[in-house]
Amino acid sequence: MKMYTSEYPSNAFDPAFKRFFEDFYAISDNPDANNEYVESFTSDATLIMASKKAQGSEEILALRKGLWEKVSSRVHNPAKIFPFGPDSNEVMLHGTVKYGLKAGGESSLDWAAHARLVKEGEKVKMSFYQVYLDTGAQAK
Repeated sequence: MKMYTSEYPSNAFDPAFKRFFEDFYAISDNPDANNEYVESFTSDATLIMASKKAQGSEEILALRKGLWEKVSSRVHNPAKIFPFGPDSNEVMLHGTVKYGLKAGGESSLDWAAHARLVKEGEKVKMSFYQVYLDTGAQAK
């Protein structure tokens, strides 16, 4: 089983937030986890994936389903996560993602992201998540 651990600066970062990201990328890589993916966001969250934008649960679900149209597998490697100061709920991230393509072959991309986390009770969710991808490299 793949582990989705990342490096962090030495300043304090909520362990619940670390667990959230480990779980989130495992969910992201599971094509059958659409509901769990949507539940990783607040109901009014904004998700921006390269040039695609979704607002709220219904649009996030539609965007998520579209992410699997040409891809048969996905493996994220969230290399580093940078909290914006001690005990921050806002982070920048970077890593790589490797795709298995339905048309055959594989592709790999670097990515970066900006996320805002919130706690709803004991559950951590994202209220904002923007992923920066090189869409030119992705098109190849």
